[in-house]
Amino acid sequence: MRRLYRRAAETPGAEPDVTDDGPVATVASAARTDTASRLHAFNRFEIKYLVPQTQADQLRTELGRYMDEDAYSGATGYPVTSLYYDTAHLRFYWEKIEGLRFRRKLRVRHYGAADDLTADSPVFVEIKQRVNRVTQKRRVRLPYRDALRLCSPQGYAPVGEISSRERAFLDEVATLVGELDLRPTVTTAYHREAWVGREADLGLRITLDHRLRGRDRDFHLSSESLNRLTLPPGLSILEVKADERVPAWVTDAAARMDLDLVRISKYCQSVQAFGLAPRSLMHVADEAAEILRPDEVSGRHRVTSARPTTPPGVDDAPTRQGAPTR
Repeated sequence: MRRLYRRAAETPGAEPDVTDDGPVATVASAARTDTASRLHAFNRFEIKYLVPQTQADQLRTELGRYMDEDAYSGATGYPVTSLYYDTAHLRFYWEKIEGLRFRRKLRVRHYGAADDLTADSPVFVEIKQRVNRVTQKRRVRLPYRDALRLCSPQGYAPVGEISSRERAFLDEVATLVGELDLRPTVTTAYHREAWVGREADLGLRITLDHRLRGRDRDFHLSSESLNRLTLPPGLSILEVKADERVPAWVTDAAARMDLDLVRISKYCQSVQAFGLAPRSLMHVADEAAEILRPDEVSGRHRVTSARPTTPPGVDDAPTRQGAPTR
C-alpha cells in the first residue's frame, strides 16, 4: 500500500470546512483531542426527480414557501465540476448499475467557474458511498494540485500536523487509488441552484441541477475542451437530501407536479454518454431511459436515450463563466 503522508515541523493555519454538498463555509469543530480537521463527513437520505425546464419556475415558487436560498446559490446558482475516478473495468460504475447495497466512488470537485481555477484553488476530494439506503459522504478541502496528487500514483504528502480523522481519510483515498489502480474516467458539470430548510426542516437541502454535461478526456477541471450533454437540455435533476426523513410537503409537491422519481447517477450518465461501458454500447435501456422516452398515450416527452444528445465536439452552453440558469 502507498504511504501518502509525512509529519513535518511546520503547522498549517486553520482551514475552512465545508457545508453539506456546497461551497466553503465556516470552520467545523474537531474532536477535543484532535488537531483542527479539514475533513467533513455526514450521512443522509437522498431521492431524485427529473424536472422539465418548463416547470422550473413553478418548482422554485413551491420551494420558496418552505426553504431559503443557499447563501452561495443566490438568484442564479453556481457551476459545479467533478472529475470521477474508476478502475480500467469501471468497477464503481458497475457497482451502481448492479445496485450493490454497499458501493462507493471517488471524485475531485470544484465549485465555481472554470476560469477561476488555479493550482492553488481549493477543491474537494470526496468519497461518496451508499450503505443500504443511506448515503455517506466524506471529503477534505485541498489545493487543486494536492488533490490531483492524492488521487494519482504520485501520492500526496501533507505538511504539518493533521487530525487523525483527516489522516485516516487520506490513507483511505491512497489505498483505493493504489490497490484498485484508479484513474480519471469522466468529468461531469452542471449549474446548480440550492435551497436549505428552515424551522422544522433545518436538516433539509434541495438542489436543482441544469445542463448536465461531461467529457471522457482532457480531465483538467479548467480545460476549454468541449463537453457533451449527458441529459437532454430541457431536463434538470432535483435532489432532495435529508438527515432523517423527507418532509411530506416535498413528496406532495412532486406528486402535484407529476415529477418522475428516478435512480439516476450523473457519473453513470457520463460513462454511458461516451459508450465507455458495454451496457451503453448494446443500447440496453436503463430506468432513466424508460422514464424519459415519449409517452405513447399522452405524447408527453418523458425521456430520451442515454446515448449522446449532441454531436461529438459540441458544447451545450457557455458555462465557463457560470452562465445563469434564468
